[in-house]
Amino acid sequence: MNIRNFSIIAHIDHGKSTLADRLLQATHAVSDREAKSQLLDSMDLERERGITIKASAVTVHHTYNGEDYQLNFIDTPGHVDFAYEVSRALTACEGAVLVVDATQGVEAQTVANAYLAVSHDLELIPVVNKIDLPSADPDKVAMEVEAVLGLPAEDCIYVSAKTGQGIPELLDAICSRLPAPRPSTTDATRALIFDSHYDDYRGVIVYFRVFDGSLKVGDRIRMMGTGRTYQISDLGRYTPFPVRVKEVRWAEVGYMVAAIRELGDVRVGDTITLDARPAADPLPGYEEPKQMVFCDFYPSSTGEGSGRKGDFEALREAVEKLHLNDASFTYQVEHSEALGFGFRCGFLGLLHMDIVQERLEREGGVEVVQTAPTVSYKVDLNDGTQIEIHNPADLPDMSKVVAIREPIVKLEIICPTESIGDLMKLCDARRGIFKTQRFLSEGRQILDYEIPLAEIIYDFYDKLKSMTRGYGTMDYEVIEYRVDNLVKVNVLVNGTPVEALSLICHRDNAEYRSRLILQKLKKQIDRHQFEIPLQAAIGGKIIARESISALRKNVTAKCYGGDVTRKRKLLEKQKEGKKRMKQIGNVTIPQEAFMAVLSQSED
Repeated sequence: MNIRNFSIIAHIDHGKSTLADRLLQATHAVSDREAKSQLLDSMDLERERGITIKASAVTVHHTYNGEDYQLNFIDTPGHVDFAYEVSRALTACEGAVLVVDATQGVEAQTVANAYLAVSHDLELIPVVNKIDLPSADPDKVAMEVEAVLGLPAEDCIYVSAKTGQGIPELLDAICSRLPAPRPSTTDATRALIFDSHYDDYRGVIVYFRVFDGSLKVGDRIRMMGTGRTYQISDLGRYTPFPVRVKEVRWAEVGYMVAAIRELGDVRVGDTITLDARPAADPLPGYEEPKQMVFCDFYPSSTGEGSGRKGDFEALREAVEKLHLNDASFTYQVEHSEALGFGFRCGFLGLLHMDIVQERLEREGGVEVVQTAPTVSYKVDLNDGTQIEIHNPADLPDMSKVVAIREPIVKLEIICPTESIGDLMKLCDARRGIFKTQRFLSEGRQILDYEIPLAEIIYDFYDKLKSMTRGYGTMDYEVIEYRVDNLVKVNVLVNGTPVEALSLICHRDNAEYRSRLILQKLKKQIDRHQFEIPLQAAIGGKIIARESISALRKNVTAKCYGGDVTRKRKLLEKQKEGKKRMKQIGNVTIPQEAFMAVLSQSED
């Protein structure tokens, strides 16, 4: 039997999932009665947002030139934050179908995904989708594909995933143009784990691609990364409904159940081999994901005692389960004086963080409080060592610090020509360094900038979309950590530093950012019997200040007449009491104040 393993890659919202639906129907894997839109997007969240979050593998059959072909295809995410999912899906393939929207043309993530596929030595089939729309211009888009990606315009296949036009030609091209799987290089069995998820009844379900040998039900297997052994109790393939099989042979894709109960026992990218005849070397994995954005998750309950502990345990369980389904985010226990116990989590980007929070609340049934996102910094110390910190509170004493390095990204923006002036102003305001400007097609250009990651994780994407009326797209990758004039700003309430509110920012922006924080705090902290100073400081220098005025008690209310000296005496007594109270008084900061300051908005 002929086998073809391929991925479907594209920019977000260019019709990957709809194209996958049509391929399933064209190969009679699902009947018209069973078909529904976005069949492979099984999560409610994917359907609601119209995006693919998890890669999903499906096996179908197609007849070409009288021969039967087994097609294993993987529908992958399109957003920049899920490039990790795309990378591991491409590792299990020999080819890729690159989908481009006939109305929108080549976009930032199209370019990024194409380069990713080329770096994995995959054969590319360019597909121009949505040709049925009135505004479609497939010939112009095909020329864009040739100009930007170097794939000949005549190789593009014009399809409409909505109507089914061009789908038979695409299936034939997959069979004829994509390479066959590479031959086995060893007698020992080796299979690559490219995904996994947790099932409450069956344990961990592992998705794999066999590169050498085969796997059968009853085989005792070993995970080469962890060294743990299991016995296979169930094997199968998705067609797209699960179908049990006795054996998954060379070059095939399938799923496995082996009574794996521990969440941490499966590593995506690990190699499966037989315990009796193990392989000498594991399969080459793929690049480990690099978390770039960090934030804290805390249970939302503010109750004391066992209730709070129970909420934390529920959050821990939800985070552990989600981590198995999405190995690209990291977590560690964190304690805050303001918010109690929670988790410091690392993400690939802002959308990734947003999706993880929503999945925690939906799938884990927990309510979480999320702090504002931060990035990782590398700190050069006096003794010649370098440490990496993810939280401003972890920064060592500045007397030990030689330099602070922040992550710099290479930012590629594809935008309409009329928006270029506004976007350049935005990038300059965010400390961006202009690199190049390239012509893409009539009315569209590419801008390349180097810009600090910390400057784009808040609201940069929203501003980009509003300035370009939705037509601008961006892609970024971290290129280096660079030294800049970065400082740690401490927030003091009544003279006492509050570590939970400290931040690292550029010295030029420190005063503006500090004033925003102090203004939010002033609205949230209740007035006390004495004046409360709110200050922001860099080292010993105060750079911003707000004051919460004292709550005055009317001590002269009982004086209904008589000499004014009686009132004066009472007021003097009150003044002495306030002075004494200010010396020993503690300010109570409510949790709402922390949340207002740590939230992402700059209102």
